[in-house]
Amino acid sequence: MNVIAFAVQEFRSGGVSEVVPLIDGTPLTELVDAYEMSRSMRSAGNVYGGLIPAYFRYGPMDEHFLGEGFRSSAGTYLLGCECGEVGCRPLLGRISLKSAEVFWTDFVQPHRPERDYSGFGPFAFSRRQYRSALDSLVNDLISE
Repeated sequence: MNVIAFAVQEFRSGGVSEVVPLIDGTPLTELVDAYEMSRSMRSAGNVYGGLIPAYFRYGPMDEHFLGEGFRSSAGTYLLGCECGEVGCRPLLGRISLKSAEVFWTDFVQPHRPERDYSGFGPFAFSRRQYRSALDSLVNDLISE
């Protein structure tokens, strides 16, 4: 099983926070950058950023990361573009809830549909640990 956490950090332009999923301690931004660079995708490397709740109406972030918030037909927004805009260069994936597990699968970059992410993930999390990480995320966002 993978371990999930969510980092709430100041977006580089300041004044707003971004949410970056961490998988096994590594930011999802780094994991997808490494995947894209290993497959010679252009452009790749430092092109993704976290989700910025102040810039887009995702709904409550805990619901969003359960796949219950705003999503497109391609999946749930997991990352936005490094510029802060989710509509520019997002990474989407399917979030599936099982009785004891949560899965992230079927990753896509909708503005580059020719890209193959079939070798990226899947990521499987204990539902209990995932819920704990979401509770921490909500507390971090409230305490800002």
